[in-house]
Amino acid sequence: MDFDGGNKRVYNRLGGPTGGDTKNQKVCYKWQAGNCNRFPCPFLHSELPTSNGNGAPSKRPYAENSGFSGNRRGGGSSFNTWGPGRGGGRGRGGGRGSVGGGGRGVVVNVERVCTFWIQGTCGYGDRCKFLHSWSVGDGFSLLTQLEGHKKVVSGIAMPSGSDKLYTGSTDETVRVWDCQSGQCIAVINLGGEVGCMISEGPWLFVGIPNFVKAWNTQNSMELSLDGPVGQVYALVVINDMLFAGTQDGAILVWKFNVAANCFEPAASLKGHSRGVVSLVVGANRLYSGSMDNTIRVWNLETLQCLQTLTGHTSVVMSVLCWDQFLISCSLDKTVKVWFATESGNLEVTYTHTEEHGIVTLCGMHDSQGKPILLCSCNDNTVRLYDLPSFAERGKIFNKQEVRAIQTGPGSIFFTGDGTGQVRVWNWIAEPATATANNIQ
Repeated sequence: MDFDGGNKRVYNRLGGPTGGDTKNQKVCYKWQAGNCNRFPCPFLHSELPTSNGNGAPSKRPYAENSGFSGNRRGGGSSFNTWGPGRGGGRGRGGGRGSVGGGGRGVVVNVERVCTFWIQGTCGYGDRCKFLHSWSVGDGFSLLTQLEGHKKVVSGIAMPSGSDKLYTGSTDETVRVWDCQSGQCIAVINLGGEVGCMISEGPWLFVGIPNFVKAWNTQNSMELSLDGPVGQVYALVVINDMLFAGTQDGAILVWKFNVAANCFEPAASLKGHSRGVVSLVVGANRLYSGSMDNTIRVWNLETLQCLQTLTGHTSVVMSVLCWDQFLISCSLDKTVKVWFATESGNLEVTYTHTEEHGIVTLCGMHDSQGKPILLCSCNDNTVRLYDLPSFAERGKIFNKQEVRAIQTGPGSIFFTGDGTGQVRVWNWIAEPATATANNIQ
């Protein structure tokens, strides 16, 4: 599993000539509806490039120096508009128009992976009308797949300075993978389902029922932190404090004692009426998403609840901070973007709606430094979107829903699904010709 090698583009960008006059070309309305069976078709099977007013294709909007650290807040918003109004929306030109009609000579159903191809028995080859790939979209590719877990992958982590990847599962194990060979080199039996897993520096933290396990991957120190009631669904570390979201609705806090080289109980944050399933830190605030359909905002200095956000109508599955914004997702099929008003309270500034419930979010940058939001839905797909436009960049298909997404070194990211499979993906640089076309 050499992360630096083996990169190749899965699909080439489809759609019309790269040069010349496209004014009189028309997009096939049957292709747009997904049911064109004409071959060859006299109309385009891609969206026409949008113009910026001088005849050149418009570029995707993205934020300069924007990150998913959540360290900045206040002042004016960096963006006046979220969503499709700012340059694209969810059109096929972002990801779905990238599907590989270029070489296959057949209209491909981009919403379905060929079941016979999965089983290795499809006899249609390039003539098959269904996908022979686990993804559609441009700019990213599948590097390898890691097989070993027997149940849902619930956590993925890569401690800093380590050449090992750690994955946790509800099969009650943590597996350790060598990043060069892709081989599993160790299996740790925990005696309880892994609810979550994170790394911070050399430390690896694993949530299991009634405990948090902590390993120092540099000196092999192992600690077991008791106190949680039921499963530990979420973990986050900030300022030498470890926070754990638990099944009974409490958020437990431990403080690291440098002299004693251990974690000591510090506090228990009460407020949620049901399990806390997501935690994130940003702008000196702790944000917690819960099965009670709310998000609570906590002051990290006083550990007091400052605000309760009630915009979702189902479980808040994931929260993350990006630039000056809080982004949340829910089984109510929405992604909500929150921004602080002059009073300091958070309000919804944009809502993105999916057709299915959303399981988890992850933010990262592509090879060009553009911010990307990955949304795992319970229809077994992961959708990739540009921020802040929510223009669709691509889609990843899975045998079961993805519960864990984690960024890795460089442009690497990982996904883990309900079958126990872990996949390694990589953002790849656009070809020099494409870059030249964008500059013109």
